[in-house]
Amino acid sequence: MSEQFDERSLGAVGDAGGVGSVGSVGSVGEDSDLSAVEAIVDWVARGIIEGRLEAGDDLNSVDLAKRFNVSRTPVREALFVLSHEGLVDWSPRRRPRVSAMELKEAQELYQLRAILYAQVSMAIVERATADDIDALWRAHKRLADAAACKDVDGYFWANVAFRDEELRVSRNGIYKEVLDSMRLRTNRLRHLSTSLPGRLAKSCADHERLCEAYAEGDGVLAAALNRSIVLSALQAIELAWGKPTR
Repeated sequence: MSEQFDERSLGAVGDAGGVGSVGSVGSVGEDSDLSAVEAIVDWVARGIIEGRLEAGDDLNSVDLAKRFNVSRTPVREALFVLSHEGLVDWSPRRRPRVSAMELKEAQELYQLRAILYAQVSMAIVERATADDIDALWRAHKRLADAAACKDVDGYFWANVAFRDEELRVSRNGIYKEVLDSMRLRTNRLRHLSTSLPGRLAKSCADHERLCEAYAEGDGVLAAALNRSIVLSALQAIELAWGKPTR
């Protein structure tokens, strides 16, 4: 889709909460400019992740500046951040637009996430307190509530929160740093997999088994389950892409 990113398309994205860590936004001087950059990054990223902005859609800096009542400087800063994160294609002498993703990139990202989340699970079992396990169960309860309502967006963001809770409980800063560096690109893919038929119920059940493994202190099982959760999502993405899995 390549339609102009005009005021009508701007209004369709919505104004929900944050998309999480997006790395440094650079030095933009005034605090108000910084908050504007963060707001624009958050708003556009959420629209891309949730599929209201599609690959090839133009991101008109004038329209964005009008919407946020700012100059074009924080808009350019925000688009630079989004470009760095892989959500925006900003080629020389071309208007910025929502980037396309290749299946190979998705496969590489998910294969790495599968390895890392298996290690996260091992760290959780090694380090989690009883309060940590309770916190993971509470995070799962939010998943289950959204799944029961068939709320795809709600489930997706609850799942993002569950993953954040896992990283907190793992108490491993390197795992968090590496996974956060892939956050926006993988969130775009994760929302796609969550939206596919039958995925909410399967994902929720898989996460319940994962929480049970955490509660039982079974690191090997938790690692295997977490790896399987990630690769199962990749399989769904591959099928949606129209390429059979191997």
